[in-house]
Amino acid sequence: MGQPLTPLRVGIIGCGNIVAQYLETFARIDTVHLVAVADLVPERAAEVAARVPGVRPMSIDELLADPDIRLVVNLTIPAAHAEVSLRILAAGKEVYSEKPLAAELPAARDVLEAASRAGLWVGCAPDTVLGVGLQTARKAIDDGAIGRPIAATATMVTPGHERWHPNPDFYYLPGGGPLLDMGPYYVSALVQLLGPVVEVSGAASRLRTERVIGSGPREGERVPVETDTHISGVLTHESGALSTLVMSFDAVATHSANIEVHGETGSLTVPDPNNFDGETRLHALGASEWIALPPAAGYVGAGRGVGVHDRAIARDPGDARASGAVGFHVLEVMLSLLQSAGEGRSVPVSSTVERPAPVPLTAL
Repeated sequence: MGQPLTPLRVGIIGCGNIVAQYLETFARIDTVHLVAVADLVPERAAEVAARVPGVRPMSIDELLADPDIRLVVNLTIPAAHAEVSLRILAAGKEVYSEKPLAAELPAARDVLEAASRAGLWVGCAPDTVLGVGLQTARKAIDDGAIGRPIAATATMVTPGHERWHPNPDFYYLPGGGPLLDMGPYYVSALVQLLGPVVEVSGAASRLRTERVIGSGPREGERVPVETDTHISGVLTHESGALSTLVMSFDAVATHSANIEVHGETGSLTVPDPNNFDGETRLHALGASEWIALPPAAGYVGAGRGVGVHDRAIARDPGDARASGAVGFHVLEVMLSLLQSAGEGRSVPVSSTVERPAPVPLTAL
């Protein structure tokens, strides 16, 4: 047997709502050791550090200067992702960013180029695609369960985050909206299942010019809507398969599966790509009903931060699956879709990426 891996020593910048899920994952794996946390609001970092024995609250500058930290998890707001990731790389540390990689494509490109010059790895959420739900569906496709894939549908419908989020402003500013907020889960899943995208065509609208906060200390306050809140599009994959995407903060509900994939000899329903597990169901050509497929691939019991675990166990950084290259391609697909909606024409996607290696059925 080989020598056990030394835990990857990490820090976190950004102590908002999502940090709790990363803390929970890091607490139950031995491949990642959380050293310190930082936030623009020091009290937030102190509160988060108090939850985890041995974790130190720091200023952002202190965390970036700490030689004990090898990788920094960037959990800042989307508009700050690129700026913070560039600072992390400049400090000589690897970075794993929450989605999206950046709010704009040139900024995302700057991050990847800075990482390449420094010889450092960049990773990007979502890592939900590494869980049992999505990976079982991918294995079924790769094993030929539906024959040659022809098409997919991806549907996310909610009446809006202001109904539950106490500070929903950024969801309705440029860089927000349903596509850039929830689209990374769905587009990343489609890339995992069907490969890279070469062209997109889209349309978009917005139902209201303002939203009313429904909970918390700001309940009743009105928030301006400065971005489109319903986006529809068609993604043409390099393989020739076509994916139809609907992302909405305007519609109320849907009976549609989160994702369906159709092939010549069968169809699959794929579980919610915002989660790590869930049931994949197959309807084979000539069958009378859908059947549930047993878990056959993916990290069992995964949670947010499993992408950092995947990096920690990778002997070669290029083997880590939740990569910045995937994050960049997904971002370009989404921004191209918004460009297409604004210009009323199909838009080519210039970047490409190889599908990451599948994840064998593996308990964390």
